[in-house]
Amino acid sequence: MAAAAAAAEIVGSAAARMAAPAVRPAPPAAAAAAAPPQPRRAVAARSLRTSTSDRVAADLALGNNGSLSAQSIAENTADTTSQVVSANSRRKTKIVCTIGPSTNTREMIWKLAEAGMNVARMNMSHGDHQSHQKVIDLVKEYNAKNTDGNVIAIMLDTKGPEVRSGDVPEPIMLEEGQEFNFTIKRGVSTKDTVSVNYDDFINDVEVGDILLVDGGMMSLAVKSKTADTVKCEVVDGGELKSRRHLNVRGKSATLPSITEKDWEDIKFGVENGVDFYAVSFVKDAKVIHELKDYLKSANADIHVIPKIESADSIPNLQSIIAASDGAMVARGDLGAELPIEEVPLLQEEIVRTCRSMQKAVIVATNMLESMIDHPTPTRAEVSDIAIAVREGSDAIMLSGETAHGKFPLKAVKVMHTVAQRTESSLYNPTASPSLVARPQALLNEEFSQSQLSKMFGSHATMMANTLCTPIIVFTRTGSMAVLLSHYRPSSTIFAFTNEERVKQRLALYQGVVPIYMKFSDDAEETFSRAISSLLSAQFVKEGDYVTLVQSGVKSIWREESTHHIQVRKVQG
Repeated sequence: MAAAAAAAEIVGSAAARMAAPAVRPAPPAAAAAAAPPQPRRAVAARSLRTSTSDRVAADLALGNNGSLSAQSIAENTADTTSQVVSANSRRKTKIVCTIGPSTNTREMIWKLAEAGMNVARMNMSHGDHQSHQKVIDLVKEYNAKNTDGNVIAIMLDTKGPEVRSGDVPEPIMLEEGQEFNFTIKRGVSTKDTVSVNYDDFINDVEVGDILLVDGGMMSLAVKSKTADTVKCEVVDGGELKSRRHLNVRGKSATLPSITEKDWEDIKFGVENGVDFYAVSFVKDAKVIHELKDYLKSANADIHVIPKIESADSIPNLQSIIAASDGAMVARGDLGAELPIEEVPLLQEEIVRTCRSMQKAVIVATNMLESMIDHPTPTRAEVSDIAIAVREGSDAIMLSGETAHGKFPLKAVKVMHTVAQRTESSLYNPTASPSLVARPQALLNEEFSQSQLSKMFGSHATMMANTLCTPIIVFTRTGSMAVLLSHYRPSSTIFAFTNEERVKQRLALYQGVVPIYMKFSDDAEETFSRAISSLLSAQFVKEGDYVTLVQSGVKSIWREESTHHIQVRKVQG
């Protein structure tokens, strides 16, 4: 009975309040009388009050997920159903592009943004602060000048405790069965020996270990050791170039997760107000807490995304993600330290874990690797993108494809097209079974504001799915927009916020279009301006319906926590 009453209240009224009453309630009549006349070109938004509302409420109360109401709407409300295509036409999965020599100009960053980039990633393993400063300034310039609603977030990816081979004057060709050595002596480069940058390399490897070079492009078996040299036999040959990454299969280096260089880069990120840190080779939650403590002391509002890429991180996966703001499935090193057949299963587990904790998740590495040199992808790469989208990733990432590839714009366009097409097969506005059970499950838990928010987000999603409307959410912290993203509604989430930092962060989350707007003291006036801005940007059109959501743990217009849903028709 409680669930039925809640469902009826959400849908049957123009504003459903699911918390303590407001401190300063305004009687409807008084509010209407006090409302100022609308400007000539202002958008008037009218609450949707039709007989179908009662049927939606009844269906929700009965647990039918609104299927009968959707049929009624299709039969009786043509202007609502005409929105289905436009509501679902935007790509929801976000694209992270690594910026490098191929794309670090103003022209290319603009073109990447137009092609579909949502997050610009700077790989601190390459370049210097001066070159990265240029990229940051260009992205900020784009955000300041862009007026079409596209927001580009900035991610700084730390180098981490990487073990790399030294510089070589020219590539060394390794042949199967050849003897080849790695030494901790600096500056060594001969046809059979090169340096490594890690003094404890001798202690970390054992006779019988398999060394993987450049993510497994070459492999060598350890045959013996001396005080300063590891002697190997080439198993899989190839061309050894300068500064290639070295892994020991099944082991992680004993280096600290955040090196001295990383701390310098992190401080650089604080100074420039980046939006995300991607932290390399995280082994446990301790390093996340350490970094977050530092950011708090520096008064820096930057979210932390650990890269799951080491063997040691897998046993600690739950605690790492719980301590973080998301995770990146860094499949290159993950597949080097662990058997490659484990990588698809781990990817699925990491995505599922992040979604269960309402954390952002990025799938990365080798997604369109062939497009570094070729203008079209392999069919396996296309399937790889589709699988990541179907698993529910918030974002998918391009590395070398956009950093130093020959076809960076084509790579972004391929990723955009494949993701969008895959998404079009996933969403069924009349059926969201994963959302039906969740509110009922919450009724069995100890009631709290957090659980109320989850129930509210689930109902708002079902309502928008049933009516085929985009969602407009007003948020100061971004939490309700993130929660709605987690429920994966079938249409776009337009997240209005008066905090620039929140707007930037929301660019990473699946299905969210973040928009900065100053909130006025009058909620109705803010609602109308929001709808007007979407109308002007052609995100909605006159006659469309929208689901309006104001979240409530930290209410915007009331002193008490208030959850609020409206369905309105856009009018010009």
